[in-house]
Amino acid sequence: MNPALAVLIAYVAGSFPSAYLAGRALKGIDLRTVGSGNLGATNVYRTLGAGAASVVLLIDALKGALPAALLPAMIDPSYRSGPNATLWWGLACGVAAIAGHAKPIFLLGKGGGKGVATGSGVFAALAPAAIGLAVIVFAAIVYRSRMVSLASIGGSLSLPIAVAFTLGADSPVFAASCLIALFVVWMHRANIQRIRAGTEPRLTSPTAEGTR
Repeated sequence: MNPALAVLIAYVAGSFPSAYLAGRALKGIDLRTVGSGNLGATNVYRTLGAGAASVVLLIDALKGALPAALLPAMIDPSYRSGPNATLWWGLACGVAAIAGHAKPIFLLGKGGGKGVATGSGVFAALAPAAIGLAVIVFAAIVYRSRMVSLASIGGSLSLPIAVAFTLGADSPVFAASCLIALFVVWMHRANIQRIRAGTEPRLTSPTAEGTR
């Protein structure tokens, strides 16, 4: 397989609009117009409940994990002969899947998620120990603050540190983790403004009003 085709497949896989389909199937609604308007597991939780959110979260993680783990092995060996070449292609496919999740082709790029679950899937496939540490940070921040957005930012920023600790700062995964961390923070820029203003909603029960 040509590597460009592998990256394209990863993007299309990442574009699978699980949250959008859940909203349509369960309540006949477009989640882009409800709650936070974000096609991510948190808005699904607030609007559709914990069960639907769990399924969406799993699918969104697999959208990142499977392309990163499986597609590089299908690339023509002539493109995988250099040092860490397979790993680099895994990262490229992972980044493409995250891009698809954020700007899904099936929704014409209009609406998407912020890349946290799909990014977690990518690093679960390529750096499981590091993502495990980042998830602990995420869970601790959620427990203390009840703000998923703050936990997403904190978990993402902790990921490069965890990668450097587990794989080394010279690993290609470290550079990718820095890139994805910055992307996640940028996707949460509106949440950051609300956190600073003290108006960011906290996680409560399902069907409560989502983040704006």
